[in-house]
Amino acid sequence: MKDITTFSALSEPNRLRIIELLRQGPLTVGEIAERLELRQPQASKHLRVLLEAGLVEVEAVANRRHYRLRQEPFQALDTWLESYRKVWSERFDNLDHYLQQLQRDNHQQDDVPE
Repeated sequence: MKDITTFSALSEPNRLRIIELLRQGPLTVGEIAERLELRQPQASKHLRVLLEAGLVEVEAVANRRHYRLRQEPFQALDTWLESYRKVWSERFDNLDHYLQQLQRDNHQQDDVPE
């Protein structure tokens, strides 16, 4: 399942940090390594995992390789998460209605003379 590959790739903190950096635009391995204070081989290893998971793509520009995010896997992830958002939204709405009813019931009890 592709989602498992995506989650697995994103579960490592440095790879998630790389994704966050690439949200701002394409970067080279050296730029990523410098900004995250990693050694270049470490950054390359993480980028290779992200590349194999299909989360990033690479473009050769002169003698440099620029990494950028691919939109498709994140759109697919968002679509998958949407079903959970709907469930939680409904549950929170139900909870809100329940709490409002409790509050109304509580106020009605307070208004009853003793």
